[in-house]
Amino acid sequence: MGELYLVRHGQANTGAKSEEEYDRLSPLGHKQAALLGAWMRDHEAPFDQVVAGTMRRHDETAKGMGYAPDTYDARLNEMEYFALARDMEAHHGLTPPGSAEDFATHMPQTLAAWEQATIQGAEPFATFESRILSALAEAAKPGKRVLCVTSGGVISMVMRGALGLSTDQMAHVLLPIYNSSLHRFRIRPEGTFLMAFNGIPHLDPPALADHRTHL
Repeated sequence: MGELYLVRHGQANTGAKSEEEYDRLSPLGHKQAALLGAWMRDHEAPFDQVVAGTMRRHDETAKGMGYAPDTYDARLNEMEYFALARDMEAHHGLTPPGSAEDFATHMPQTLAAWEQATIQGAEPFATFESRILSALAEAAKPGKRVLCVTSGGVISMVMRGALGLSTDQMAHVLLPIYNSSLHRFRIRPEGTFLMAFNGIPHLDPPALADHRTHL
């Protein structure tokens, strides 16, 4: 039996207007990564392999946790939501989200349009799905413990594959994923099975309530 751990990056540069501006950890994001790394060293066995997406926020999170990635895999990179939002405005007249409440409405509508190919963004929905599932298939190694540092959209797509979620269900799984959260899967010959979702044990103390972020 193998184990696959997925970690969402720490809080990135919220308020950014482009993917490039967004792609770095905030000061709080660096703290979240360090706290998660300390918790994992105290509670988890070593990993056989550490993999990270190629985005800056993935690398900063992994290294902030104290794990130097063995491999960087662009298939673990996030969807380009800024490009999808521009397409939604151009083709569907939907204004990009300006708040967390707007984002909660915008995300399901955007993923539905993306799957239906009425928008494309930086890549087709089917390409996003297939690259993530292929990376997962390679990372899911029987008898090995593998840590992957990635993004919320990637984690929600893995959940879709593991649980057979619709795109709308995937969107609603994505929305509450915490920054620096931990997600665990068991690898068996029969498939990949969810063990834990959206864990933030490193942020459980009441004094760290203000460290729990989604965006």
